[in-house]
Amino acid sequence: MEMGILSDVRYRYVSQTATVETLLKEFFRKLIHICAAFVPIVAKFNLKAACIMLAVAIPVYSVCEIMRLNGINVPVISKITAYAARSRDYGHFVLGPVTMAVGILLTLLFFPLGYATIGILALAFGDGTASLAGKLFGKRKIPGSNGKTVEGSLSCFIMVFLTSLLITRNFFHALFLGLSAAVFEALPIKDYDNLIIPLLLSFLAAVLDSFSLF
Repeated sequence: MEMGILSDVRYRYVSQTATVETLLKEFFRKLIHICAAFVPIVAKFNLKAACIMLAVAIPVYSVCEIMRLNGINVPVISKITAYAARSRDYGHFVLGPVTMAVGILLTLLFFPLGYATIGILALAFGDGTASLAGKLFGKRKIPGSNGKTVEGSLSCFIMVFLTSLLITRNFFHALFLGLSAAVFEALPIKDYDNLIIPLLLSFLAAVLDSFSLF
């Protein structure tokens, strides 16, 4: 009876297309994504140090990834990259960590920390949970989005709305930012959303604040 209830829950609410291994990989990958949320904390204490760490991480990771592709495994880093890689990345340079680090670094450099925090948290929690929610619960595909789902976009909207509301204390600003993040997360731009989302959300937050649209 208990197994019947669990099966019914999975059938009704959990995607049937994702395997356990796929979900574990996605969960692990998004945990890395969510770790980006610690960057604004570091930046609050020492912005220069946060930027230097990101600037160093980009070439270090790139060298390690090139070595991995040439059969030379770097302890820890190569294993993490290989495990977290999507099927489309097999045999290729895994670009996601680079675009994420570059996106966060540029956001810190171009925007005041308050606006940058909104953009970085949008990447960490909004984009970070969208794919996982889509794999777990996604049943309604968004046309032209390369397989992204309504459920994933809804998760992105909710997380960005909540984190933006926490920072801005403005319901309408947070609502607009959440909707904007959901729209851009749904675009079929692969790993480049890591670059676009933090910059775009920081920019929109600055515009909303400057012009007091609501």
